[in-house]
Amino acid sequence: MNNRTTLSIVLLMMSAFNGLMAQTNDAQLWMSAEFEKKLTPKLSLHFSEELRMNENMTEAGTIFSDLGASYDLVKGLSLSANYRFTDKRRLDDTYSNRHRYYFDLTYRYAPKPVIISLRARYQSQYTDVLSSENGEVPENYERTRLKIAFDIGKPYRPYLATEMYVPLKGNISSLMIDCMRYQAGVDYKFNQRHSLTAFYMIQKEINVTDPESDYVIGLGYSFVF
Repeated sequence: MNNRTTLSIVLLMMSAFNGLMAQTNDAQLWMSAEFEKKLTPKLSLHFSEELRMNENMTEAGTIFSDLGASYDLVKGLSLSANYRFTDKRRLDDTYSNRHRYYFDLTYRYAPKPVIISLRARYQSQYTDVLSSENGEVPENYERTRLKIAFDIGKPYRPYLATEMYVPLKGNISSLMIDCMRYQAGVDYKFNQRHSLTAFYMIQKEINVTDPESDYVIGLGYSFVF
């Protein structure tokens, strides 16, 4: 083995080691409350607040308010339009403002005891519109989520879900996934109005510089009126 080959192997190993060291892991806690108003059998409004604790659940990393409307197009197929205002913590402990608009098309198929839902989401987000050079340039994503729930005839319903993020920029032939979510949880329905959800999720960035992996415990409350 000559010196050039040895040097190449050393540099390759150092590059791989640096890539591993660049990865960031974080434990997070996400807490939410959602309120839904049925206007007609097909049309509903919803509003939610969410707090996401990061840095091993020690600081309020993300706080957002979400408002939207959903409409049942035909049996099993629904469409929703939504707006989200977000405060996201920066490294200097100040907060960045985000405005997000997103649209969901969801198909639900229920060959009991399995309930399958497939959601396609288009979202566009603006960051620090009035205080950033790129504030008027949107960050666009297509997100696809598959959820499989199990109706076992009990008030609680376990489920599994996965979701992929695809940034929409440049040539469509260069599109690639940059984030994946893997989730397991359970929904508990007290009655027709009140329900709780609890889940554990792994969120992993891929195909990006300095990827982050988040390990998330989630708790949510929902009220329908």
